Amino acid sequence: MAKKAAKKRRYSRSSGSDVKGEMRRYKNGTAKSGRGGKGGKVKSRKQAIAIGLSKARKKGKKVPKKRTTKHKS
Repeated sequence: MAKKAAKKRRYSRSSGSDVKGEMRRYKNGTAKSGRGGKGGKVKSRKQAIAIGLSKARKKGKKVPKKRTTKHKS
């Protein structure tokens, strides 16, 4: 049998900690959207995860590029 190829990590472990921190803020009700926390309250888990990943990207951590959506015309 051929060996299975080892799966590469798509996200760094440290980027997970950024998301974890943002989820903690979301659950406490202190997470804000927008620059510098001037935006409105984060209302969904998906939004909190996206903010955490965005912060990780800004710090230069290993996070895949944002997906581009395909619009039907």
